[in-house]
Amino acid sequence: MQPPEAPRKVIATRADGAPYFVTHHQPFNYFARFAPGTADREQHLKDYTALVAGIERGEIPQVVFYKPQGTLNQHPGYADVLSGDIHIAELVDKIKSSPLWATSAIVITYDENGGFWDHAPPPKGDRWGPGTRIPAIIISPYAKRGYVDHTPYDTTSIIKLITKRFALEPLPGARSNAGDMTAAFAFGN
Repeated sequence: MQPPEAPRKVIATRADGAPYFVTHHQPFNYFARFAPGTADREQHLKDYTALVAGIERGEIPQVVFYKPQGTLNQHPGYADVLSGDIHIAELVDKIKSSPLWATSAIVITYDENGGFWDHAPPPKGDRWGPGTRIPAIIISPYAKRGYVDHTPYDTTSIIKLITKRFALEPLPGARSNAGDMTAAFAFGN
């Protein structure tokens, strides 16, 4: 978070040097609880600078969701794959070089996969999916090495993994038949 007196840039522009914050990619912007000036926004919504500072201190929450700014999100039409790959690799390296690494599980996934679509047709599903397959990459000291998990997952699988890990009550809307991603991990091995 910037101090209030810091110079501001327009966030929803792709102009050189602009952060290009894609507002519709940030769902919390649409909830009054996280409106500018609220305690929940101050406590829970941080920018990339705060994330990196937390990693360097070894102090980030147990669960963090991060979405790169628009110029780095690999979205076809306005971003490129290489810049996004470099950005996320640098972030992963920061985590791997920090005291956090020993207890980390990083899940990298995409919404458009840089515009490179799957060669296989989507399997039958309901009106919400499944859709075109997208990659999910798990980087963790707990991940099975050299393993390709062929279990069908969807985006709620990430939530199911968190729910299982922290023994939380399942959220409504998480698909009961979606996997919880634990097949990709070698816990205790």
